[in-house]
Amino acid sequence: MKHVVKILSLVLAVSAIWITLLQAAIIPQSHTWLLPIYFVVSLGCYGLLMVGVGIMQFPTCPREAVLLNHDIAEAKDFLSTNGIDIGTY
Repeated sequence: MKHVVKILSLVLAVSAIWITLLQAAIIPQSHTWLLPIYFVVSLGCYGLLMVGVGIMQFPTCPREAVLLNHDIAEAKDFLSTNGIDIGTY
């Protein structure tokens, strides 16, 4: 929910700046109309950056890995006792 509030406040701030620039004519109007496109592209780049950072900092979970290996061994034992050949995987 915090990200939604951040994004909405950012959209509101950019919209306010955009409307101000449109009315004040500080920047030529032909450039001002492109600001929403720049904003959407920037937001997309920010999203890709956050996904990349999240992937790079993905935590390892050794405890969960041990539990998963235990579950796999338990499933292999169950299947072999029921006569299902699972090979040597």
